[in-house]
Amino acid sequence: MTDVAASRFSLSKLPTLKEARGALVRGEVALVLGVIGIVLLLVLPVPAFLIDVLLSLSLTSAVLILMTSLLIQKPLEFTAFPTVLLVSTLFRLGLNLASTRLILSHGHEGGDPAGQIIQAFGKLMMGGNFIIGVIVFIILVIVNFVVITKGSTRIAEVAARFTLDAMPGKQMAIDADLSSGLITDVDAKRRRKELEQESTFFGAMDGASKFVRGDAVAGLIITGVNIVGGMLIGLLQHHITLEQAASSYTVLTIGEGLVSQVPALVISIAAGFLVSKAGVEGSADKALVAQLGTNPISLGMVSAAAGVIGIMPGMPLVPFAAIAVGAGMLAWRSAKAPGVAVAAADAAALADRESKPVEEEPISTALAMDEVKIELGYGLLGLINDLDGRKLTDQIKALRRTLAADFGFVMPSVRILDNMRLPNQGYRLVIKEMEAGKGEVRTGHLMAMDPRGGQIQLPGEHTKEPAFGLPATWIDDSLREEATFRGYTVVDPATVLTTHLTEVLKDNMSDLLSYAELQKLVKELSPEQKKLWDDLVPNVTSAATVQRVLQALLKERVSIRDLPSILEGVGEAAPHTPGVTQLVEHVRQRLARQLCWQNRGDDGAVPIVSLSPEWEHTFAEALIGPGEDKQLALAPSKLQDFIRGVRDAFDRAAQNGETGVLLTSAPIRPYVRSIIERFRGQTVVLSQNEIHPRARLKTVGVV
Repeated sequence: MTDVAASRFSLSKLPTLKEARGALVRGEVALVLGVIGIVLLLVLPVPAFLIDVLLSLSLTSAVLILMTSLLIQKPLEFTAFPTVLLVSTLFRLGLNLASTRLILSHGHEGGDPAGQIIQAFGKLMMGGNFIIGVIVFIILVIVNFVVITKGSTRIAEVAARFTLDAMPGKQMAIDADLSSGLITDVDAKRRRKELEQESTFFGAMDGASKFVRGDAVAGLIITGVNIVGGMLIGLLQHHITLEQAASSYTVLTIGEGLVSQVPALVISIAAGFLVSKAGVEGSADKALVAQLGTNPISLGMVSAAAGVIGIMPGMPLVPFAAIAVGAGMLAWRSAKAPGVAVAAADAAALADRESKPVEEEPISTALAMDEVKIELGYGLLGLINDLDGRKLTDQIKALRRTLAADFGFVMPSVRILDNMRLPNQGYRLVIKEMEAGKGEVRTGHLMAMDPRGGQIQLPGEHTKEPAFGLPATWIDDSLREEATFRGYTVVDPATVLTTHLTEVLKDNMSDLLSYAELQKLVKELSPEQKKLWDDLVPNVTSAATVQRVLQALLKERVSIRDLPSILEGVGEAAPHTPGVTQLVEHVRQRLARQLCWQNRGDDGAVPIVSLSPEWEHTFAEALIGPGEDKQLALAPSKLQDFIRGVRDAFDRAAQNGETGVLLTSAPIRPYVRSIIERFRGQTVVLSQNEIHPRARLKTVGVV
């Protein structure tokens, strides 16, 4: 049974007749048969009439390759050229061997034992004298090998090396355009794909050019072997005269060599056109005409030179006079053409403006806004292409990756543009067309700060660090080592701006998480986790509710990277918890491990500042209203006392080197947080239900 099942399985995998016919139509089977046929040419004898058919195919295919190389717009349109070069070279070598076998076997019989094409080429090129044929053949091989093939090989080597060397710079340019919003993700992928194809193509051309050189050398060797071997066979085996052997075998050998070398020469020319076309757009004829035939001064000099040479004693006047007249007419027309073209273009533009009504820009374009934007003063434009330090675009790219790893939120693309109304060294950070921060940096200087919060003792311009408001000083770059030796923190202008942008983005992540950004996060889920989303939305809750939960988490700088756990928490609580506030609290309890890990100290314990029972009771009694409509009604005097107590407790903890976490009971946590965020926005507030059982706690204060 097992053998029968296996045989049935094997038979089921065999292609059907329809599939085989489709593969043949697509050319897959044809290519395989062609390569096998080339291999058979090296082994099996081939009749003379089939040699004629294959040689005619070799000649016409070489012309096709040359025409394709001339007419393509750019080299990447013919990426199959290295493969075509390999196949055509093997094909010619197979024909060389097959025709050599016929020449050596039947050359003494006379006639056309190796086919009519070889016989015709031999008689045509030799002109009745086999010495002339040999000389012409040798010159043709030298032209192919020394001039065309060698030059094409060198161009391919240099193009491959410079293309590979330029890849990092081109990749960085694509990333810079993407991070600055100049191109979309689709454009970036397309440009990266073209860059990859370009490097692969020129690398392959570097190796494929060696086939052409080897083919030229092989043709010369095969020709010599055929002449010497054929004459020895004719003299020793068939006992013909030396003159008959030289005439018969030389004619056939030279004809066979020419038939193989002419396609090789044509393909070598095609390879030269292809590799020398790098960086030139358009077909070869348009490129040459545009660059050689449109300069009236050059054409005028050609006309004058031809006229002078033509009137020199002993020189033929007619050809040089024709060249002088033709070049002069072209120079006159090209000198007149720009003015005519400009006038025609102006007339066409005027007629177009008169014939067409003025199209106003759609009003809807005014509704589009940038999510995140950086406006730079004129003096800061050098930060975009700073070659000495890290470019601003590179730092923004790294920032987007860091935020995605830390918070699970993919920051929108940042648009960078200039604003002449800003100070020369100023910048402005804009979130949804609203100013979210601004500051000034000094290009060519470094910002030095004392980690202890004091003013540094170095000469420079004293200022405030824009992100946190700490005392700082702009110092000269020559003082970097001294500032580092004194233990100061030293950063460059681009890093100062990026740090400010980081804090602004962290404060506004909840606003940047739009419905469209939520859909992008959902698309990144695995198929198994995507099923969880499909079961949850819209059967249990709405996408807007999930968005509000994620926004509430990001507002308190809680990472949403573990989106499956968040969705599971929403799915558990949503059926019996209609309010978003309680839904968020339940999700936070599911993230207890993450919250404790995120707020642990250097010793691995979570430093907590607990809320006293008196304040717990005060907040519990101040909650009024049913369910989700509860509000905190705390007397202003009590509110001031609470704020003062929190500041004192956290200041005492800070003096001991601790950054504490405020710990409250679960029912009052969101209301305590709503007060804390107004005067200590970065202070974390956890409830007792959000402490993981395995987390170690360390009390550093009490409010």
